[in-house]
Amino acid sequence: MERRSFLKQTAAGAAALAAAPTALLAAEVAALPELNWRLTSSFPKSLDTIYGAADVFAETLSNITGGKFKVRVFAAGEIVPGLQVLDAVQNGTVEAGHTASYYYFGKDPSFAFDCAVPFGLTSRQQTAWMMYGNGMKLMRELFADYNVVNFMGGNTGVQMGGWFRKEINTVKDLEGLKFRVGGFAGRVMSKLGVIPQQIPGGEIYPALEKGTIDAAEWVGPYDDEKLGFGKIVKNYYTPGWWEGGPQLSFYVNKAQWEKLPEQYQAAWEAATHVAHTDMQAKYDARNPQALANLLSGDVKLRPFSDEILDACFKAAAETYEEESAKNPKFKKIYDDWKVFRNNQAQWFNVAEQSFARASFNKKL
Repeated sequence: MERRSFLKQTAAGAAALAAAPTALLAAEVAALPELNWRLTSSFPKSLDTIYGAADVFAETLSNITGGKFKVRVFAAGEIVPGLQVLDAVQNGTVEAGHTASYYYFGKDPSFAFDCAVPFGLTSRQQTAWMMYGNGMKLMRELFADYNVVNFMGGNTGVQMGGWFRKEINTVKDLEGLKFRVGGFAGRVMSKLGVIPQQIPGGEIYPALEKGTIDAAEWVGPYDDEKLGFGKIVKNYYTPGWWEGGPQLSFYVNKAQWEKLPEQYQAAWEAATHVAHTDMQAKYDARNPQALANLLSGDVKLRPFSDEILDACFKAAAETYEEESAKNPKFKKIYDDWKVFRNNQAQWFNVAEQSFARASFNKKL
């Protein structure tokens, strides 16, 4: 089936397919094999929204295939550590994984485009680039070198700027700061004197508690409240300019993917679309109350200053150009992404941002 045609159908109909799949596909799946795959996640089970996307996916896939294609989800550390999902899928240790691709920035910074890069796309824009721009095509070319087929696997929406022991008012305040931050943002912030630390989600709290790090970002209020960061650090900053719409991804071992019957491949992709949509909706629904809970105590919500944001934007632009000059894969993706990003910015400034200014600074 032609890919774009299939994506259009699944985007509109995946949820309906998942709701009543057995009757729709019973005759077709009767002759198909029973499969039991393992999927390793980068996230702990306690984070029911980001980890839970893999559960939503597995349940949907089982429903669509009448229970014949089952995927068992394993939390970070149960098979491999949370930051080794790509390696596990690439090497065939497991058939599939669920992760944030910018964790593998050290292998190739190009991976960050599959998740989020500084001053980049919102969640809707990321999905649009992947589905109707060249995003999926370009990322599939990159992942093919690692024996992996990638799929959209959720989005958190714009993230928070993180938790800081001290107030951060000027660029000078960033110097020497040991900051848990993932992916491309770490390299950008190192230009401003930050010492980036890449730590899995389940290990951030003890690192903050012990003073191993001075600050940390994770996702947003719902997850941050669960992880308890507000108990030990009180300055909560916004926005997370490095993650305007961070996409999670499902990975499949390429050799295993090519063995699947076409019907199972179609069911897999439909199930990823259900999980992708479900995660964003859950975060949007749950973050407002979680933020209110955090601020009801002694947590202080603080904006990054214009000085800091301007300096970070300049550093990001420099980093993009530096990496493009030495990494042809990165440059190919960046050149396409940049045009898409700038076109989206023009449109969103006309419509979405204008609406937000007119509407959301008032209460009904």
